[in-house]
Amino acid sequence: MPFRWSGRTIQTVSASALSTLLLASAAKHFREPGFFDDVVPDFLCRDDSGTRCNGALAVMSREEWVAFSGLLEAGAAVGLLVPATRRAAAGCVTAMFVLFLAGHVDALRRAYGPDATARQRRAHTLRLPLPAPLIAWAWSLAVPAGRTAVRAGRVGLPRP
Repeated sequence: MPFRWSGRTIQTVSASALSTLLLASAAKHFREPGFFDDVVPDFLCRDDSGTRCNGALAVMSREEWVAFSGLLEAGAAVGLLVPATRRAAAGCVTAMFVLFLAGHVDALRRAYGPDATARQRRAHTLRLPLPAPLIAWAWSLAVPAGRTAVRAGRVGLPRP
């Protein structure tokens, strides 16, 4: 008896897996917030010390941005699990990962600056490509489930 999965079932499993990843990442935002500090661009961070001028986007501290992004990830994870909100949540997750990519680019720029260490350069060089497959994964959930079937591990042709 062949094992058949509908496109909707595949998308549900994929959404559940991405949701699990987002929940794990959200938890890490609160357990180890320092892991994410370098990925928050300086121009987004409010400086209350008075050593530099705050820009228009500097509305929260670095720690508040890390916590806020953790809450966004947790909310997105829940949105992916609900079929009625899955496509909208996946579109928002795609946008969130694109914004995170901008943070990784900024962190890499600073990692190759005069005050950076070799460890920072290595870490941010390795972290930079990570959002790309996540963007593609989230985007795949934002499009409607196709009418393809998976049989015995192979993707079948579209059903008439």
